Amino acid sequence: MSNVKITAPQAAESTSFFGNLRHKLPKDTGIFVVMLGIALIFEIAGWYVRDQSFLLNTNRLVLIVLQVAIIGIIAVGVTQVIITTGIDLSSGSVIALTAVVAASLAQTSDSLTPMYPSLVNLPAVIPIVAGIGVGLLCGLMNGFLITKTGIPPFIATLGMMVSARGLAQYYTQGNPISFLSDGFTSIGQGAMPVIIFLVVAFLFHIALKHTRYGKYVYAIGGNMTSAKVSGINVNKYLIIVYTIAGALSGLAGVVLAARVSSGQSSMGVAYELDAIAAAVIGGSSLMGGVGRITGTLIGAVILGLIKSGFTFVGVDAYVQDIIKGIIIVAAVSIDMHRNRKKR
Repeated sequence: MSNVKITAPQAAESTSFFGNLRHKLPKDTGIFVVMLGIALIFEIAGWYVRDQSFLLNTNRLVLIVLQVAIIGIIAVGVTQVIITTGIDLSSGSVIALTAVVAASLAQTSDSLTPMYPSLVNLPAVIPIVAGIGVGLLCGLMNGFLITKTGIPPFIATLGMMVSARGLAQYYTQGNPISFLSDGFTSIGQGAMPVIIFLVVAFLFHIALKHTRYGKYVYAIGGNMTSAKVSGINVNKYLIIVYTIAGALSGLAGVVLAARVSSGQSSMGVAYELDAIAAAVIGGSSLMGGVGRITGTLIGAVILGLIKSGFTFVGVDAYVQDIIKGIIIVAAVSIDMHRNRKKR
């Protein structure tokens, strides 16, 4: 039997082939394969544990998609913040504040105790704009504190997280706000939350990939000092990024209030962690300069699959939180290891 020898040119050609193949594949192929693998695992576990399909249940899939939509809207803004090496811990609390403000302006005359008796039956556009506007102001304040006072993003957004939640509780005195107009609640029903999420994701995917705004955001995250030296108004764009993140949290709060037909100060608890997890799982680097909206979208779907899958197979909710924490730590560890290898 003769030995087959591979010459150096042949080896180089083989390596070049696989290298070119890897570069031709979409950048999010790896995380997409992970998503499919997780879905397959739960499908197999479903037949083994419950003798039924996980993926072929329409109601379950609809619930997953709706959960992903709310978190995904926030995560689109959080991704941009992370690309600039920042962090936003206020998203969940801003959702609560915007939800109660929007709900208070969306009440009908059927309500026995309306927040504003003279402002019932308003056109739906008014509470929607008001809710997004409140979120925008919260984000603007985050950006202002970070750029004008030098407070680290972690501390500034942590302060906003506590303050916004407190404002929501004070505004409602702990009471839910209900009897909302049909025009307002329509944006949270059916496929509307998903449509809104996909439109938002598409717009900011284009903005990051094909506009000066995106170019500057990546430049700031890659090397803030170099960005300043090259003439980029870093503070201006940081304020814009945090303002966008706040406005998207406001939009998520409005959609959530419309979906459940109520505004409550307890809404959005820990949503900011899910949004950060979706971004990091989707490939965004906490070291800055790296991140894609498409990856974040897939990361949000992965979180939705994990949550629904564990519930489906009967894993305790507290255990789910433990596993989610482990996944977040693992994703950050992988990101840090990847950055060390690059350096």
